[in-house]
Amino acid sequence: MSEAVDDQSRMNKIEKKAAVSLAAIFAMRMIGLFMILPVFSLYAEELSGSTPFLIGLAISAYGLTQAIFQIPFGLMSDRFGRKKMILVGLALFACGSVVAALSQSIEGVILGRALQGSGAIAAAVMALAADLTREEHRTKVMATIGISIGMSFGISMILGPVIAQWGGLSGLFWLTMVLALGGVLVVLFFVPDPVQSSVHRDAGTIPAQFHSVLKNSELLRLDFGIFILHLILTAGFVVLPLALRDEAGLIPGDHWLVYLPVMIVAVVAMIPLVILAEKRRKMKSVFLTAITLVIMAELGFMQFHTSLAGLVFFMTVFFTGFNLLEAVLPSMISKIAPADSKGTAMGVYSSSQFLGAFVGGVSGGYLYGEKGVGAVFLLCAIVMIVWLFVASSMKPPRHFSSLLLKIEPLNEVEARLLEIELLKISGVIEASLQTAELTAYLKVDNDLLAREQLYALVRSDKV
Repeated sequence: MSEAVDDQSRMNKIEKKAAVSLAAIFAMRMIGLFMILPVFSLYAEELSGSTPFLIGLAISAYGLTQAIFQIPFGLMSDRFGRKKMILVGLALFACGSVVAALSQSIEGVILGRALQGSGAIAAAVMALAADLTREEHRTKVMATIGISIGMSFGISMILGPVIAQWGGLSGLFWLTMVLALGGVLVVLFFVPDPVQSSVHRDAGTIPAQFHSVLKNSELLRLDFGIFILHLILTAGFVVLPLALRDEAGLIPGDHWLVYLPVMIVAVVAMIPLVILAEKRRKMKSVFLTAITLVIMAELGFMQFHTSLAGLVFFMTVFFTGFNLLEAVLPSMISKIAPADSKGTAMGVYSSSQFLGAFVGGVSGGYLYGEKGVGAVFLLCAIVMIVWLFVASSMKPPRHFSSLLLKIEPLNEVEARLLEIELLKISGVIEASLQTAELTAYLKVDNDLLAREQLYALVRSDKV
């Protein structure tokens, strides 16, 4: 391997700075969104007009606006600029936090949460990450952002009860506003400016690809899956904090003492399963196992929600399965989606996730008000069983990776000839050349890929 190839294997300073700063923006926003999950049901009784249904709506209102605005925000960032749209989104998020913090009624909090969700910056952040990174390092940067999202969820579960004990719901929302403003400062002073913004089919949504993505039955199964997963998450957190307080006897300020060890054990427990899925190529088996773990947890909640020990045990089972699914599902999207449609597939996937969160909060609040805690856990178990049935018939995903390479300017005939030659290289499974973007989008088997031959063929600067 040449020295030039070795140089290209390392991220440069701009790429490292982009990865850290954009991950920080994601983390601050997600912590703000999720901090209320473990505590809102406990403190919402102080708000005028509260009902179980409206409490569920307040928890999940962000999901509807996020689902509506996420793809448009990404498309507008193509036209008006990445940083401008991210700043607009963070400003909306901060305004929503202020509205919720000042509200004395449940309706005001619902409005604030909806405003928070309308600042849907995820697609714009991903597009900016793509602008700031070379193709061969984009996966690393996206992985860094993904890790920050996972960590922010765990931090939210612990931080929420602590902050709420000190400052109540208004304290949580004021902190959320501070985090949003912190994100603004990161954008203004730490995120590098891209030399050029362009369309990235691996990170951005391409409207012309919606039809092909939405008719792909394997991708639709995964979209359905993330919809269900966040439905049960939001529905469950309408009642789980109440079960810990009212039925298990744990005061709200001590709830973090449950979430902290539960999250640690769940993360440790899922790691060998992720390795089994990726390294041993047992993705479908691990995927179905994770769904089964969540079903077991929901059935356990139904039976033992009056016992602190029972709740702690089944919360550990739940978060093991949940965290595993959160890690595996995006990987499966990447493996199944065509290399030049991954961005669009992820856009539809993310919108499905937030729509599921909205439906979960609304249905969980309604069921809790009408039938009680057990009915919510029953709903979660039933929809998870439906998902298990849907997932069982899916094809095992092929263990291929996406690879992007810069190409020289080519005409259409030269591009088609290069595609044919690329497919002859060992380990190259799919090849799509986008001449306007000077990019080759590939699906490869890393165990078989003849990298030096590949790089020599595309005549990039990697050799």
